[in-house]
Amino acid sequence: MASATAHSGARTVASLHGVVISPRQALLLRKVVESYLATGLPVGSKALAGDPELECGPSTVRNELALLEEHGLLAHPHTSAGRVPTDAGHRFYVDRLLPAERPSGPGLELQLMRREIDEAMRVTTETLSQVTNLLAIVSAPPLDTSTIRHVEVLLLQPQVVMVVVITSTGGVTKRVFTFDRPVDPGVSAWAAEYLNERLTGMGVGARMLHSRLADPALGTTERAFLDQLAPAFLALAETAEDTLYVDGAARLLGEHRVQDVTQMHELMVVLERRVALLGVLRMALGERDVLVRIGAENELPALRSLALVAAGYGLPSRKLGTVSLIGPVRMDYASTIHTVREAALQLSRFIEDVYEG
Repeated sequence: MASATAHSGARTVASLHGVVISPRQALLLRKVVESYLATGLPVGSKALAGDPELECGPSTVRNELALLEEHGLLAHPHTSAGRVPTDAGHRFYVDRLLPAERPSGPGLELQLMRREIDEAMRVTTETLSQVTNLLAIVSAPPLDTSTIRHVEVLLLQPQVVMVVVITSTGGVTKRVFTFDRPVDPGVSAWAAEYLNERLTGMGVGARMLHSRLADPALGTTERAFLDQLAPAFLALAETAEDTLYVDGAARLLGEHRVQDVTQMHELMVVLERRVALLGVLRMALGERDVLVRIGAENELPALRSLALVAAGYGLPSRKLGTVSLIGPVRMDYASTIHTVREAALQLSRFIEDVYEG
C-alpha cells in the first residue's frame, strides 16, 4: 500500500479518481481526519486555524475546507457544524497521508508455539480482537493444502477398528469401522505400517490417493481390509473447506460502534452465512500488501457503514488464508493496518514451520 505525507515543496497531491489537491489542502485533510478519528466530533475551522503547522488564517482555512468538500473528501453534518471526513476522505488519508513510520505503542505478539493449526487460528483471532477492540476474522488454510503425516490403525475391540489420520497442519481425523467378524491383530498392525509407507507426504486431496491404496500385489485378505478402511482417507478431501475464526462481535456491538439496528442485524447475518464473507476475504489473497475497504467501497451491504482491513498469509509460493479486522469507518487506520500486516507475517512464519516440519 502506498503511504506518503504531503510536503510543502510539492505543487499538488493526486488522489484516486483524478482528484488533485494542494499540499495545504492535504495537510488540512490530514488534520481533520486525525482529529475526527481521535474524538469522533466534527472539526471546526477556528480550531484548525489555531494550529501552528498550517500557517494560515481562518478565512483561508474555511476556503480550503470548502474546496475539500467540493472534492467529496469532507462533509458537513450540520450547517453550523465543523467538517467530518467522508469515505473518500478516509480513503485519501489511508492511501496518501498515512505516516510511513511504524505506529508507536506495543507491537503485536502472537503466542504461536508449534501446535495444531486450529489452536493457532484461535489464538490469533482472540489476540487481534483484544489488542484492537475490533471484530477479528481469520480464515484457516483449507485442508486440501495439507499432507498426510501419520496414520494409526487401532484395534479397539475384536470387530471394531479406528483409523486416525494426522495431517501436516496438525489436524486429526478419526473414523471407526465395524467388521462382521473379528479382525486379525496382525492384519491391523500390517495395515498401519503399509498405510504410513504408502500415504505419508501425500496431499489429502490428491487424485492418486485411491491408487496408492490399491496394490494388485496384495493378498485377498489385505486388499479387502484396506478397501473397508479407504473411506477414512477418501473423505478427507470432501471436508476440505475454509474455516473462519471470529472474535470481538459482542465487543463491537456492545460499545455501540455500529449504531443502526438494521446494520447490526445485517452484520450478524453475514457472520452466520460465512460463504459471502469468505468471498470478500479472498480478495485479500490477490493483494501484495494490505487490503483496505472503507464504507461504501464494500460490496456486501452489511459492511457499507464499516471498514475492512485484511491481509493474506501463507507460504512463499502461495497464500493460504487471511487475517482481517472489521470496525467503524472512524478507526485508527495506521495502527490497524500495521497490526493486520504484522499478524499475517507472524502467521506466515508459523505456517512455513508447520508445513516444513
